Amino acid sequence: MEYSTPPLPELEGVRHRYVSVRGIRLHVAEAGEGEPVVLLHGFPQHWYGWRRLVPLLSARYRLLCVDQRGFGWSDTPSKGYDTDSRVADVLALLDELGLDRVRLIGHDWGAWTGFHVCLKAPERVRHYLALNMMHPWPLHHRLMPQSWRFWYTALLEQPLLGRWMLRHRPGFTRYLMRKGVVEQAVWTPQAAEEFVRSSQEPGRARAGEALHRAFALRDIARLVLGRYKKLRLTTPTVVLGGERDFMLPPSVLTDAGRHADDLRVEIVPGCGHYLHEERPDLVAAVAEDLFSDHR
Repeated sequence: MEYSTPPLPELEGVRHRYVSVRGIRLHVAEAGEGEPVVLLHGFPQHWYGWRRLVPLLSARYRLLCVDQRGFGWSDTPSKGYDTDSRVADVLALLDELGLDRVRLIGHDWGAWTGFHVCLKAPERVRHYLALNMMHPWPLHHRLMPQSWRFWYTALLEQPLLGRWMLRHRPGFTRYLMRKGVVEQAVWTPQAAEEFVRSSQEPGRARAGEALHRAFALRDIARLVLGRYKKLRLTTPTVVLGGERDFMLPPSVLTDAGRHADDLRVEIVPGCGHYLHEERPDLVAAVAEDLFSDHR
């Protein structure tokens, strides 16, 4: 286990804690009071990826920005980066914090985790906002022609190569982040370098590799074999996508049909793969509307 402690970025009103779950320590950045909202970051970010959203929601909600295993300031175990393990981490965290039911926001990999938290334990999630991620029932005839967009994951998921790329080729991480937004000014130098720096840490580079490899070996097979078709999403859910998302274009973000009781998809014009960075105001407004049930 690694307990390296690089300095935490400063964000007004945020307090930090460590919670032991399933044999590891997870770092949680917490802000605000009120009904709990759990936020799950994507790749290559950590809790600081929510820095623009925190001031917009913390006046009404208790925000719990979780560093998922291997990222940010959480532990970097050698295993447990598959979706089932990440879901188990989140549910164990809720138990440790004494939270029976929460609202959930996820981005990218965190959003994929979020869908499966809702499917695994629907009684624990009141509402769910997924950013820049498809649900588990995509239309294959729409997804397959877009599979070329995932070329970069072939590098990241390769044993040893993935971690080497993240550790020794920071330009690759910067490229993915630049490719993910329409306006480059969205990335302040401090924020961009923080996510690149974190990705270069040996344990976190290994975690980035393991995360991508676990998806390739397990989740893609489940998608292809239709293993999710028997599952049903009962949590009221909104999926927000970017019109110019380089990874998941609007054509892939379809509704879920009979697989979801209450899911709607909204596409944000002129935005890419990091909606919480590009349009935090819109993300906060959609979250408040969803959470209020006044739709």
